[in-house]
Amino acid sequence: MDNGEKPKRKQPQKPRLINWKWVLTITVLSFMISVSMSWLSSEALAQVNNIVAFVILLLFIALGILFDIIGMAATSATEKEFHSMASRRVAGAREAVWLSRNAEKVSSICNDVVGDIAGIISGATGAVITSRITQGLPPLGTLVVTMTITGLIAALTIGGKAVGKGLGIRFSVRIVHTAGRVLALLPISPAGKK
Repeated sequence: MDNGEKPKRKQPQKPRLINWKWVLTITVLSFMISVSMSWLSSEALAQVNNIVAFVILLLFIALGILFDIIGMAATSATEKEFHSMASRRVAGAREAVWLSRNAEKVSSICNDVVGDIAGIISGATGAVITSRITQGLPPLGTLVVTMTITGLIAALTIGGKAVGKGLGIRFSVRIVHTAGRVLALLPISPAGKK
């Protein structure tokens, strides 16, 4: 400056601790996905026998594990791994860049929203199956069936996620690119206009 004063340094802004827009978005999204999955589950279970109900239960557990893997892969991969693919216009590469760039939100949606909802729905599905199987059983039989199904759901979910986390880290680039290719097929891509 001409009068000899030192220019004032702009104070760095502190990042906001809570992104309220994101919190509201994820809350509404969680509600909508939860209601949809719960409705699909109850409609499917009302019209099937116990064997098909077990298959539906396993599908919900697998869904939670799959999205946990995607969430872990998104946090492990870095976007630079996809830039050369995007410059060569490889299908899904732009979406993979978007997934890795937004890893925090992707992880929140995959692990917390879909993963947790799948866990809740699988627990509710297990309860429906348990009530069907235990009709007419004595209290001890009911207790054994209830504990067995609950333990099975917990073991498959936790064991599957433990394996999935390792796979998500080890094969993060492949997993994120595959997820990007799936997103590229959607009519509205999160990576922007094609």
